[in-house]
Amino acid sequence: MSRWAKVLEVALASHPRTIDTKISYGTAGFRTKAELLDHVMYRMGAMAVLRSWAKSGQVIGVMITASHNPECDNGVKLVDPVGEMLEFSWESLATNLANSTDREIPDVLDSIISGCGITEGAGRVFVGRDTRKTSPALSNAVLAGIAAAGGVATDIGVVSTPQLHYMVVATNTGGGYGEPTLDGYYSKLSSAFTSFLGGIKEFGNYSPKIMFDGANGVGALAMQEFMTRLKGILEVTAFNTGSGELNSGCGADFVKVHQEAPAGLEAVENTRCVSVDGDADRVIYFYRKQGVFHLLDGDRIATLVAGYLKHLLAESGLSDKIRIGCVQTAYANGSSTDYMTKSLGVPVSCVPTGVKFLHHAALEFDIGVYFEANGHGTVVFSQGAQKLIKETPSAQSLAMLMNVINQTVGDAISDLLLVECVLAARGWSAEDWFHQYSDLPNKLMKASVKDRTLITTGDAERQVLSPAGLQERVNKAVAEFKRGRSFVRPSGTEDVVRVYAEAETKEEADKLAETVVKIVQEILS
Repeated sequence: MSRWAKVLEVALASHPRTIDTKISYGTAGFRTKAELLDHVMYRMGAMAVLRSWAKSGQVIGVMITASHNPECDNGVKLVDPVGEMLEFSWESLATNLANSTDREIPDVLDSIISGCGITEGAGRVFVGRDTRKTSPALSNAVLAGIAAAGGVATDIGVVSTPQLHYMVVATNTGGGYGEPTLDGYYSKLSSAFTSFLGGIKEFGNYSPKIMFDGANGVGALAMQEFMTRLKGILEVTAFNTGSGELNSGCGADFVKVHQEAPAGLEAVENTRCVSVDGDADRVIYFYRKQGVFHLLDGDRIATLVAGYLKHLLAESGLSDKIRIGCVQTAYANGSSTDYMTKSLGVPVSCVPTGVKFLHHAALEFDIGVYFEANGHGTVVFSQGAQKLIKETPSAQSLAMLMNVINQTVGDAISDLLLVECVLAARGWSAEDWFHQYSDLPNKLMKASVKDRTLITTGDAERQVLSPAGLQERVNKAVAEFKRGRSFVRPSGTEDVVRVYAEAETKEEADKLAETVVKIVQEILS
């Protein structure tokens, strides 16, 4: 008890739990209305110290963000030493700590230590936050929790989620991944991008010019720095840079869900446009031609990148030595999966929604490409693949491209630079990219229900296990549409059920989605 006297004292005095609502650590950590999170943040500061102890004093990251959610929301997620999301077995421990009474905190912390066999030591934690007005106060709560638990905190301030991941990994590798500073982050990516483009002799249909939608978030701040460093190499015109409401009518999630241009870019013609989300870990491309909107989402990015990486492996003579694969979720458009496997010859694995699932599956390949349809993803290289690429003289282009990629997590800016590299090397315009294959028309909707947790799923979230009868009714609805496909799942970030549908025409995809939404609401009413 005495070990946690300070933790309890500060909790009772400054960060008490004043609500009875239960909160769960999900695919995006804890996420809800900002005013409900103070006690959760404080406790996660203490939790991060224990996690650092469990990892022999390596740095753990804590990011305060609600990503693509509305401005009124906020959240917190922990980052493990190698840049991955918090180990799955610790999610229930975090949930238990967040929902315990104040007086139970010491016992819960002790149970974590004994249950995980933790030896007390150095507890180092990096704390970052997004641009929400509520983030500074919530960050202070995290810092208070770290201090009360005896940890050493480094407040790195307003950063993108990928930048926090980068800082954690760069520090834990002693600079092996890159210089462990924000300047090191910017320098690594911008230098690699500049070097790669400098080796391209003919750009063909590619134009080094983009319109950028920063979602009025931290991605806009990061892009301002890149614009300075890439001046004369990539021309960027930025919109939604902070004067408006975060993620409102703009950002990657808005563009993907509504399939329309964000605020400020509605009338742009024949120019590549890019949208990121509130914490800059999702990226979506689009363009307009003769008034028609064309979406280039995470599926398109995955096929573009996987196809070019396979080309570079062949060009460098490494195709037989390095195995490349792609990981998708059920949200991936059926046409993208067919194109990946049949036209590109790249094997595809399907996993449940959530970057933590995609990342782990991608590690099974020498080069694993993973992107959710919403634009969240990256490319990971095994240690063996990295060594072989660096030691192969004919793989210089591949080595340079590898340095453009932030392998630690989906990084919207890094992914943007990666896409620009591939388009430049291919000599492609956005239209050339779009016409590599045709998407099946699809629709993503949200169904408001009393309790989304009543739905459980299996088969990588493609089949409903409960409640009874729901999957049968969905199957019956799907059978009425040519090339129909639909599935439902409880959201991991919002209090809704997500419904996805595909069909041969847009009208049929819309109708199928609306039909399934009604089915979900009828059964869960």
